[in-house]
Amino acid sequence: MKRVTIYDVAKEAGVSLATVSRVINGSNVVKEPTRERVEAAIEKLGYKPNAIAQGLALQKTTTIALVVPEASFTYTGQIINGLIDVAKIYNYNIMLHTITEGITEIGDIIEDIIKSRVDGVILYNDKLMISEMEELSKYNIPIVVIGNRVNADNVCCVYVDVEKAIYELTLKYLEEDKKEIAIIEDRKNRYTTAQMVSGAKKAFAKKGLEFTNFLRIPANARTSYEFLGRWFRDHRYDVVIGNRDSQAMAIVNTARENGISIPDEMEVVCVIDTKYNAMMRPQISSFSIPSYDLGAVSMRVMTKMLQNTGDFDRLIELSYLFTPRQTTKN
Repeated sequence: MKRVTIYDVAKEAGVSLATVSRVINGSNVVKEPTRERVEAAIEKLGYKPNAIAQGLALQKTTTIALVVPEASFTYTGQIINGLIDVAKIYNYNIMLHTITEGITEIGDIIEDIIKSRVDGVILYNDKLMISEMEELSKYNIPIVVIGNRVNADNVCCVYVDVEKAIYELTLKYLEEDKKEIAIIEDRKNRYTTAQMVSGAKKAFAKKGLEFTNFLRIPANARTSYEFLGRWFRDHRYDVVIGNRDSQAMAIVNTARENGISIPDEMEVVCVIDTKYNAMMRPQISSFSIPSYDLGAVSMRVMTKMLQNTGDFDRLIELSYLFTPRQTTKN
């Protein structure tokens, strides 16, 4: 079956290509009888305007660029699902860009985004990338950042206050007289790690104490598991907190391999978990982070930015809930 083109519509309606384009793109310079004739031809022929061509005419592509780190796909899957579900409602397409550490340069992705003339960018990435966001702002591209709190023009943020979550958890343990609390570095999520350490420091300071147990993973250690397997030979803590459940699994396994009973001798908590935590024994206590909502709300905020409604918050904080499981006593 022959594909109907804009040329066929112009011929059927007896008008120029420019007139058909103006009708498709909602221009108000076309006289009403002509508009009706073009619309009748479109309906008769079943013409479907090409979204890219239509976007070029409107300087809009109905496409949003989503930038995520490849290393976080296990967790970001639900974020992407929420984002796509809302994008479908508002008839937006999602162009996915992945960052692979050591392989993909964020500068190259930014260049691709600018060339593709997307309407907006949703960014889930641990690095704040202020310079790259400033580059996008030069082109007046709206940006929504997931996970990080950024104060910048033309930028909205949807996030969970990890610093507050760790502050509350640490304070709870301190009030139970458990002072040997450690936080392990997540090299793939340095911004989140910094938030976790800041929350712990504030809780210790409130009790007149100093937080000192930040466990940095040496550069020569390939994984958390490799480092902790050696570390727990002669180090003991009341509580160890990791960011991802995969890292918390390494904490649990290496502790047990070194004769440390979980949770009787040491409790383990992670900030975010995935479906794999349900398969772990013991299951790890964690914070319930609304990952699907992070994506859905981010896309909804983006639609409001593009519509210039002006009636939305630029900093949107979502709630969390601590979920105790088998790696904590209470």
